[in-house]
Amino acid sequence: MVLRSSWKSRHKNSCGPAPRWIRPGLAALLWLCAIRLACGIEVGEIKIVQKNAEFDANYNDTVTSENQTIYAFNHTISRNKTEGVRVSVDVLSNKSESPILFVVRQKQGVLSFQVPLILRGLYQRKYPYYDVGRTLCQPPTRAASETQYFFVDVSTLSSQGTNYQLRVSRVESFTLQTNKKFSFTASPSQPQYFKYVFQDGVDTVIVKVNSDMTFPCSVMSIQDIQCPIYDLDNNVAFIGMYQTMTKKGAITVQRKDFPSNSFYVVVVVKTEDEACGGPLRFYPLRPDQLIDAGNRSKALDVMVSPAINLEVYVMGMLFCLGIFFSFYLLTLLCVCLERARLNKRRNVFLNPADMSPAETGKTPASPNEYGSFADNGSTMSSEAITDSATSTDNNYGYMERSLESVARSRQESLSSIEEDDYDTLDDIHSDKNIVRTKKFLYVADLARKDKRILSKKYQIYFWNIATIAVFYALPVVQLVITYQTVVNVTGNQDICYYNFLCAHPLGALSAFNNILSNLGYVMLGLLFLLIVLKRDLAQNRALERHDVNALECGIPKHFGLFYAMGTALMMEGLLSACYHVCPNYTNFQFDTSFMYMIAGLCMLKLYQKRHPDINASAYTAYACLAAVIFFSVLGVVFGRDNTAFWIVFSVIHILATLLLSTQLYYMGRWRLNAGIMRRIVYVIYTDCIRQCSGPMYIDRMVLLVMGNIVNWSLAAYGLIQRPNDFASYLLAIAICNLLLYFAFYIIMKLRSGERIKCLALVCILFTAVVWGFALYFFFQGLSTWQKTPAESREHNRDCILLSFFDDHDIWHFLSSIAMFGSFLVLLTMDDDLDTVQRDKIYVF
Repeated sequence: MVLRSSWKSRHKNSCGPAPRWIRPGLAALLWLCAIRLACGIEVGEIKIVQKNAEFDANYNDTVTSENQTIYAFNHTISRNKTEGVRVSVDVLSNKSESPILFVVRQKQGVLSFQVPLILRGLYQRKYPYYDVGRTLCQPPTRAASETQYFFVDVSTLSSQGTNYQLRVSRVESFTLQTNKKFSFTASPSQPQYFKYVFQDGVDTVIVKVNSDMTFPCSVMSIQDIQCPIYDLDNNVAFIGMYQTMTKKGAITVQRKDFPSNSFYVVVVVKTEDEACGGPLRFYPLRPDQLIDAGNRSKALDVMVSPAINLEVYVMGMLFCLGIFFSFYLLTLLCVCLERARLNKRRNVFLNPADMSPAETGKTPASPNEYGSFADNGSTMSSEAITDSATSTDNNYGYMERSLESVARSRQESLSSIEEDDYDTLDDIHSDKNIVRTKKFLYVADLARKDKRILSKKYQIYFWNIATIAVFYALPVVQLVITYQTVVNVTGNQDICYYNFLCAHPLGALSAFNNILSNLGYVMLGLLFLLIVLKRDLAQNRALERHDVNALECGIPKHFGLFYAMGTALMMEGLLSACYHVCPNYTNFQFDTSFMYMIAGLCMLKLYQKRHPDINASAYTAYACLAAVIFFSVLGVVFGRDNTAFWIVFSVIHILATLLLSTQLYYMGRWRLNAGIMRRIVYVIYTDCIRQCSGPMYIDRMVLLVMGNIVNWSLAAYGLIQRPNDFASYLLAIAICNLLLYFAFYIIMKLRSGERIKCLALVCILFTAVVWGFALYFFFQGLSTWQKTPAESREHNRDCILLSFFDDHDIWHFLSSIAMFGSFLVLLTMDDDLDTVQRDKIYVF
């Protein structure tokens, strides 16, 4: 028999004792014979040849169904040194009817592959590769030095001879060195992987893979030291951590996740570029048609660097806490200084004999000249002056009515504190039509309802948003915990859009720094609530004393919306932290929902200042904000390149702008019913055609015209450009309207002869500067879920602050401070009116 004769002849010619690999070789031959018998081929027709082979030598042979070749290799491995071995195969003739099967048998594993190697893409596309290279998995050894054998079996079922070239070589720099870059080339059929061993004292490292080529798309993977290694496009996601990449890829690896204190860095080039945002090939005409993939080699380099240590974590947390605690200390200092100043002024008013003649001849300044975060103007004025009715340097002066008459007027006809009881009287309806349609309105005209009624109305804002926050936050927290668990279990780092070059893990969290930086929203929101509470208590004490300034002067003090704003700021921090647990497009609304609420509440507060009686109720306001969030979700899910959605949204946007403009212009004294079109035509005919008359309320008309121009422009931009980030586009609409209304308010305030106090002016300037820097860091764009994860990683950057925080973290810091400053502006900007009669304060 041919098998027997060839076996004997080979050993007769060999010198010396039989090699140690005879038994494994015999087992392999018996296994191949069994395969032949199963395929119906007689063993007697097979010629099996075994050769002793050397490293770094090229073996050019021909294989058919009648002959098989076994190449025997041996090499020495040591416990302290890992040496990579790579098998490279090139089929020189590609017209064979059957592929060549290569089986590499090692001591503790078997690696097999066929050439041409068929890799599948989307829709079962088939891509053949005739040049294949694979690195052998090296099992660990306990001995100091050991000689191991492995065999490369070559066979085929093709009756035609197929030429091939085999080369087995050692991999240079198989073990990566810390902070040393190593360059290499990979392709779909020639993946690469390398080993890294943790150094002493290093518990966390970051593995960075870079390339100057955007395509072909590739995958980097971190796998444990065990065989087999999954290094093909169709199995690289089976184990370990992995992510797609174009030019940049980075994975943070912790020692605790790898008991052997080492791991493999695997780099695989994909057969198609669709996963990285690249073009997709045409579908083949025939299902079994092979597609030439072309040259998909990619030059890359890899470097492993130590990540930050525990000291950097502690410094980052202390820095974050220190920044925001400083605002608490600054607020406490301002309160103490204001108390000291008030006590000094009280002593001056109570003991005028102690003053010098020059000082007594001087008119005392208002005790509320500079204002305070924690106290309102009416309270400080009453405490400083107490029993005196001395006039201040303010041009408006005090009311001359006695406190008793003021208190008596507030007690008249108040049998109920329900708002509806006030509005259902017929004479009040008639009065509202007269008062609210006057050409020149004053705050007294729109502050006629009892304070208890309005306080009850505006406190609903706070309780509603607190309820919304609880019901919204609980499922959000549960969902993001599930996201993080899925990421940790599957190892798929394409789920979350981190800045992987500055993502510091802590426990189960992958990017602790992005979560920690949101602490400012929570701390400053709580501080704002404390400041509002202090002012609220001071105002209530003034009302209990029947202070004339608290009762009849200044902008009516209603703190319900302020409480809602502080709560919204705290929830923004919590939900932004939840979003950054695993940022992606499916949960981006977590980060923006309360931004919409903050913008809406700020606009409502601006309007409420001079329109307290006719401001929207909490139910109406939150229903409108719910509609905004609803459209935000629809836009994120369906808005991308959807013309029908953008047409519908633009029409709704313009109609809402027109309806709101009409509501504001007529102070709510109009009705939307079947006769609306007839009334519009009549107004156009009488005011524009029959006689050309200007608008009755010029200031309001200017604001509304500017608002319509801005909103119509934004609607046209959205319809034409159709931005991918619909949530940010919607937020930009809200912010533009808020800024427009705020600028109008400031201009009209100065135009009406009012002034801005020193404290409010400092807050405005400080907030504007901080907003400018915050927006700069916001537009750095370290990641974007509008693209594929691989494309998003091209925007990743290294940390820039304390080696712990990136640009987006600084945006969190600055934007939380800017929002806090904006709230303080709304809180203090009208403190100059605390001693001015309400019938002398203009409405605009």
